[in-house]
Amino acid sequence: MKRHAQTALLVLTGLGLLHAALFSDLYLRYVKEGLRPLLIASGVLLTLLGLASAALDRGHEEHSGHAHGHDHSTAPRVAWLLFLPALSLLLYAPPALGAYTAAHSNNKAVKAQKRFDPLPAASPLPLTLTDFTSRVQQDRSLAIKGRSVRLTGFATPAGPGGGWYLTRIIFTCCAADSQTVKVRVYGTPAPPANSWLAVTGAWHPKGTLGTRSAEAALDVRQLQPMAQPVNAFTDDLPLTPS
Repeated sequence: MKRHAQTALLVLTGLGLLHAALFSDLYLRYVKEGLRPLLIASGVLLTLLGLASAALDRGHEEHSGHAHGHDHSTAPRVAWLLFLPALSLLLYAPPALGAYTAAHSNNKAVKAQKRFDPLPAASPLPLTLTDFTSRVQQDRSLAIKGRSVRLTGFATPAGPGGGWYLTRIIFTCCAADSQTVKVRVYGTPAPPANSWLAVTGAWHPKGTLGTRSAEAALDVRQLQPMAQPVNAFTDDLPLTPS
């Protein structure tokens, strides 16, 4: 890879980061929202470095009276492949994690919890998948029993046995350290994989409520398609209306 190509790669990568983090929400497919300032700073720095390198090269060429055609300082040919991810940030963003990833991972996001606050009286009660699972499997007061709840997530096929899960993928920092939380859904055919849904129902009685034997599962009373929320890779309640 020649010097000019290296400079172009710096600028292209910087512009790609700025496109994803400054001018769109694409960065949320890969990292948490809190990392946006760092991505913007990195994009600005790479772009400025590339432009500065181009300016220095031009000045050197004008001063020496010839181009860098005789510069034999090159990087390995495989370095040309770096242009592909740089271009993808500008032209075609890699798809976000979804049902395929969730189907091949285990629930990891639900932590042990000793104390639970009283549930609000709202009906249906909006809950995250993590909160619902924690209540079903750990809340000895059985506060979730008989309650109508409203959960949101995307559909993940359950596998050869049929059925499906309402799912959330949660970033701790970025896509590389993602965790999954899934709630089994009963009472309705499986919708298309990766479709976002608001599901209203009540706990599906399987196992002993308030213990680990209880299945994190829902009997559906109402199912409503919804747009993917802005905060898709958290287990927060949606920031966008359904």
